[in-house]
Amino acid sequence: MASMRDIKRRTQSIRSTGQITKAMKLVSTVKLQKARGRAEEAKPYFNHLYQTIVTMFDRATPEVRDHYTKPSTDAKKAVIVITSNRGLAGGYNANVVKQVLGSNIAREDALIYAVGRKGRDALRLRGYEIAGDYSETMNNPLYSDASDISADVMEAFENGTVSEIYIAFTVFRNTVSQVPTMLKLLPADIGIDDGTGEPNAAEAMMNFEPDPEEALRMIIPKYVSGEVFGAIMESYASENGARMQAMDNATNNANDMIGKLELAYNRARQSSITQELTEIIAGANALDT
Repeated sequence: MASMRDIKRRTQSIRSTGQITKAMKLVSTVKLQKARGRAEEAKPYFNHLYQTIVTMFDRATPEVRDHYTKPSTDAKKAVIVITSNRGLAGGYNANVVKQVLGSNIAREDALIYAVGRKGRDALRLRGYEIAGDYSETMNNPLYSDASDISADVMEAFENGTVSEIYIAFTVFRNTVSQVPTMLKLLPADIGIDDGTGEPNAAEAMMNFEPDPEEALRMIIPKYVSGEVFGAIMESYASENGARMQAMDNATNNANDMIGKLELAYNRARQSSITQELTEIIAGANALDT
């Protein structure tokens, strides 16, 4: 059995850790309230933007849409990976990395555009090539940051360095539920199922003004920027939700451990008192004899 001094030292250490995790939970709660509001504001635009672009391609002429719907087999694939800069968020970062590792994109064919140091470091250790690092974005996400990221990725797409663009992020459902997701941005998949089991058919050709190629060159970068910004907002809210939940669990575990240690301390103290009483009584009996 551990000594009372060891138990007391251990209790003090766990109590200090519990105070830290409780404070971190409170900080994450405040950040989550703001992040959730921003994510909810961006969600409708984020959800419908992809479907809108797919519909545009579906109704465009083949010569207009081929550039954005037919991938090349020679170039690499760009993957925008959104994680956090800090840990202590449960499996939040690891789950996003698993989405990349479990995809059908071979390591040698992937170019990683990392938004968050945790994902960057994890994938670099596994041999992935880091084409861009935008980790500072997660400190205070702004739309301008998403525009910068999408501009770099679209430049690589236009010059043929990459043939496909994916984004790995975490969808925020609620405080205790965050879903890691990997979404293909380009080339767009035309003929999306409308729920009937059959692809949607174009009802009418779409007119472009002034020119189809010029119009798409203006729209596609905005589409990618919007998707990236929406994913960053979802991930930022998910990060704080995951960290709040992780710190709450850590605080509860600390309280449970403190309770067990206090019980062990009381038992050790009672044992020590009993032993002292036994020694006193034995000494008194020896003097009487």
